[in-house]
Amino acid sequence: MPLNEIGARIAAAEAAAQRPSGVVQLIAVSKEQPEDRVLPVLEAGHRLFGENRVQEAAGKWPRWRETFAEVELHLLGPLQSNKARQAMELFQTIHSLDRPKLAQTFARLAQEMGQCPQMFVQVNTGAEPQKAGILPEDADGFIKDARALDLPIIGVMCIPPVDEDPAPHFAHLARIGARNGLDALSMGMSDDFEVAIAHGATHVRVGSAIFGARR
Repeated sequence: MPLNEIGARIAAAEAAAQRPSGVVQLIAVSKEQPEDRVLPVLEAGHRLFGENRVQEAAGKWPRWRETFAEVELHLLGPLQSNKARQAMELFQTIHSLDRPKLAQTFARLAQEMGQCPQMFVQVNTGAEPQKAGILPEDADGFIKDARALDLPIIGVMCIPPVDEDPAPHFAHLARIGARNGLDALSMGMSDDFEVAIAHGATHVRVGSAIFGARR
């Protein structure tokens, strides 16, 4: 689906939810997408992209950034602590802060490097054992602890279970964000971003609807 069609759907969802126009940021999820699909989106002027793996992003984005200025990269996937430094050098925002050890690693590296990406706390709203994220009942305490480490926490993120209605999960995440004074909500993907916008999403992560199914 062309990028402008996704933009139109986002604008319509904002209007339907009586939210200000342009309040939702579209993260084009370029993970595992070939160059011949990503470059046209860059050439169309889009500059906000998401990747799941540090190594994959490091292999392509430094080169593309030489041609296309002001690209903003967001890390969406789970992160191993030993990749934290590289992630902090490459990404402007990290959506997958999901455990105390990683928070402590980020805090130490931020002191060493004198910089730190903005961060979302990932919440496992479905309490799925195979999925990363802080459990909802532990989210408030974890956010408090992360802030005490001087990490720049701007919001919360979730990925609802694939076989459930996403709306209750989006509503739950919005409540967690609100009670912790966090305005940014990273939620909604290709199949449900309009539902997420209705529940207050500020960042939607759309891949296949823009680029097509991954090869």
